[in-house]
Amino acid sequence: MSSLRDAAMCSKAWPFEEARRVLKRYGKAPPEKGYVLFETGYGPSGLPHIGTFGEVQRTTMVRRAFEIISDIPTKLICFSDDLDGMRKVPDNVPHPEMLREHLQRPLTSVPDPFGEYQSFGDHNNAMLRRFLDTFGFEYEFISATEFYKSGRFDEILLRCCERYDAIMEIMLASLREERQQTYSCFLPLHPETGRVLYVPMKEVNAKDGTITFDDEDGKEWTLPVTGGQVKLQWKPDFGARWAALGVDFEMYGKDHSTNTPIYDGICRVLGVRPPEHFTYELFLDEQGQKISKSKGNGLTIDEWLTYASTESLGYFMYQKPKTAKRLWWDVIPKAVDEYHQQLRAFPEQTVEQQLANPVWHIHGGQPPVSDMVVPFAMLLNLASVAGAQDKSGLWGFIRRYAPDATPEANPQLDQAAEFAVRYFRDFVAPTRKFRAPSAKERAAMEDLVGRLKVWDGGLDAEALQSMVFAVGRAHEFEPLRDWFTALYEVLLGASQGPRFGGFIALFGIDETVTLIERALQGEMVA
Repeated sequence: MSSLRDAAMCSKAWPFEEARRVLKRYGKAPPEKGYVLFETGYGPSGLPHIGTFGEVQRTTMVRRAFEIISDIPTKLICFSDDLDGMRKVPDNVPHPEMLREHLQRPLTSVPDPFGEYQSFGDHNNAMLRRFLDTFGFEYEFISATEFYKSGRFDEILLRCCERYDAIMEIMLASLREERQQTYSCFLPLHPETGRVLYVPMKEVNAKDGTITFDDEDGKEWTLPVTGGQVKLQWKPDFGARWAALGVDFEMYGKDHSTNTPIYDGICRVLGVRPPEHFTYELFLDEQGQKISKSKGNGLTIDEWLTYASTESLGYFMYQKPKTAKRLWWDVIPKAVDEYHQQLRAFPEQTVEQQLANPVWHIHGGQPPVSDMVVPFAMLLNLASVAGAQDKSGLWGFIRRYAPDATPEANPQLDQAAEFAVRYFRDFVAPTRKFRAPSAKERAAMEDLVGRLKVWDGGLDAEALQSMVFAVGRAHEFEPLRDWFTALYEVLLGASQGPRFGGFIALFGIDETVTLIERALQGEMVA
């Protein structure tokens, strides 16, 4: 453990860098609460997307890294802001007309359009928890509705009354003059309609712990700030929650970064040191736009898991969190294959290299052994040329290529074969576009067929790859990449593909000859 801890204290892997910052907060003295608290927040205004999951995944990676470099206990809280008023109806839920009747009511007071839970907020919370449980995260879930109504937030809310002017000074400095006239950090819940009101305060009584205001109809009300009758605007709520819980670390997207001084300032006004924070870049959709829960324009966790393993998603989340990443269907195959490349490399690496390997962080230091003897990209191409309708259609080829492989002995490969058939059917097949070869390409392919017919080198993928290279050189393809592009476009209907020698070894010599001959006869284009 000491050598592991020593290596972790020097590791440049980003989770260890963040963990060391958290450790520096306390040095050798543990926090008074007895543990270090990591928090992640969720706004349940729409169905959870992968970005929501990524926040918990990455925070967990920092938490696990911290547990290597420190003996201080840790806790992870997933906090849902479900007392927020529903400001607009999401685009991707049923019965939008029904939801419009409940605009500005807390999400936990809005009926569930899916008809499965007591409220829309409860439904979205359940979806989040189901997703997180799928990945085996250890966390405590806190609902803002419960947090406010149970009294757990009361002490800090009363302190907000006492220090109202200091909080408002921070907030007003960030607002335009027009917004300053009506702004209050307190949002009362209307006693009759239940709607979250955005109204100015007539009085904040620190002694009694109450606020007085006029509703939209001009009727005056006085409410206690405690017991869930009043909530905080979201920026003050962020900092106040840190203070109430004693949060030590929280990460959030770049869109929050300009608010960090506000969150920190309010936490300090309330007498608590702000946590360490980490700002990650945003996830983008196919068009390069930020993904949004309400628009539903990004992949959901369920969608990713329809076509690839949970670990491949973890790998995607680990990579370069400070770089904006396009999150679309075509990133899945690459993530799967790179994840397994890292798994295969792990056993032979030094401790320092292992701590920098994404699979250490995905699996908490205990990564499994990869049994993927065939890359996912190759399985996709095999599904294409074999016309496989299910994974059993691929296993005949896999067994010939790797005689010792079986679905039982290679469960990762078996799962990937099923994913590959689905992915091919839904995303590759509809976009394939075959073309006829040029005269030069035809001559090279005829040459390749001739060499394959007399090939006596068995199913040696590297030897076959060298032979394919030799054909390209013999026919003077420059650059040589053009030769492989021709093979992919003519034979597979795609501009990119696998190492072709490996493909031949997997698909079979005779089968590849037949495939090329069909393409040369024009059957693929037709």
